[in-house]
Amino acid sequence: MFVLVNLKAYPCDPVAVAEAAASVDSGPAEVAIAPQAADLSAVADTGVQTWAQHVSPVEHGSHTGSTLAEAAADAGATGTLLNHSENRLKLADIDGSLAAADRVDFGTCACANNPDQIRAAAALGPDAVAVEPPELIGTGTPVSKADPDIVRDAVEAAESVDPSVDVYCGAGISTGEDVVAARELGADGVLLASGVAKAEDPAAALEDLVAPL
Repeated sequence: MFVLVNLKAYPCDPVAVAEAAASVDSGPAEVAIAPQAADLSAVADTGVQTWAQHVSPVEHGSHTGSTLAEAAADAGATGTLLNHSENRLKLADIDGSLAAADRVDFGTCACANNPDQIRAAAALGPDAVAVEPPELIGTGTPVSKADPDIVRDAVEAAESVDPSVDVYCGAGISTGEDVVAARELGADGVLLASGVAKAEDPAAALEDLVAPL
């Protein structure tokens, strides 16, 4: 199982969370951290797998405020989230950001709200898609419990387009039980944020996430 922890813009210590992730015996799980762009280098220096929260659909040039894929790669990132519900993109821009990620050989995960959007995102050829109903994000109620059919249908939707695209389960993931439930519904990984980023003890939170695996 792939466990991607998105630190968003939470007031946490990204290096401390990254060090916790690097110290956890993840067993069969693969843990990655997605910090703010300014923290990519510091997080990557801990040795943990580091993902950008976004890369822009641009190349070198006059693109003030953009996140250039090459800059994220130079800072130590090896993958990127795209189209998170808090940073929605047009379909053409998702396609452009995937092309930017391909230039630097990034792993990619395109987020979507529901199975229909998962189908559209999978057709663009990311490495993975993540189904995240926005109303459950940050609630502590995982979609695997609130509406498990969304996860099952997302897996089927991605498979119908491209069986090589992995499916991650996001929104409300916070415990190892949630991770196991996602796996049993067919997900290849999970995407979470507050369950680790807001935890008093990130290492303990991460241990709890991966221990049942």
